[in-house]
Amino acid sequence: MPVHEFKVEMTCGGCASAVERVLGKLGDKVEKVNINLEDRTVTVTSNLSSDELLEQLRKTGKSTTYVGVKKE
Repeated sequence: MPVHEFKVEMTCGGCASAVERVLGKLGDKVEKVNINLEDRTVTVTSNLSSDELLEQLRKTGKSTTYVGVKKE
C-alpha cells in the first residue's frame, strides 16, 4: 500500500487534530496517518489517489501540497 507524503501548513496541535479529523472521515480507506508538526508533514498510508487525499486534506483550510510517494 502506498505511503503518500504531504506538506501541510500546521502551526499547532489544533491544526494537527484538524488533519486527523478530516482523514478519519475516510474510515477504513486510510490505513495509517503520521503527522509531524515540526516538519509540517503528513504521511498517509492508503490506496486512495493522491488527488483524493489532497482534496480531503484541503478541507482543513490549511495550505496543502503533495510531496510524493514515500519510499519505504
